[in-house]
Amino acid sequence: MSRLAAGVVLVTAVEPPLDEDVGMTATAFVSVSLDPPLVLVSLRSGSRMDDLLTEQPLWGVSVLAESQRHVAGRFAMKGRISDRLLFADLPYTRGELTGAPLIGGALATLECRTEQRVEAGDHTLVIARVLTAAFPSPEGAPLTYFRGRYRHLG
Repeated sequence: MSRLAAGVVLVTAVEPPLDEDVGMTATAFVSVSLDPPLVLVSLRSGSRMDDLLTEQPLWGVSVLAESQRHVAGRFAMKGRISDRLLFADLPYTRGELTGAPLIGGALATLECRTEQRVEAGDHTLVIARVLTAAFPSPEGAPLTYFRGRYRHLG
């Protein structure tokens, strides 16, 4: 599957009891339906984001631009520092409906509400309704991931 190029997104949510922002880089993110507007993200079962989205139905997605490789890498690190520090120097706004951080300079941002969770092998497929969509930087090129590395089109 490393031969399949994928777009790169940052999935974000607010952890309710701590009111802490959490983020995760994902390449397994797709549009499922236009009517109603549905998207799907695949999360490693038992990961922090999988556990969080079990409890928190509202979350956000920032579709990263090729200039945001550092953001993708930061939130994909294994054994990383606290999420609070990962967000510290990043420009972002809060989603009006979800409160989730939405990264400035992203090609698109979505606010989502989980509608269904499907266990699939060692992953959970989270299907969500898109509540809002915006295009902060619609003219940029997308960040892509291919053969284990971040790439740019062209």
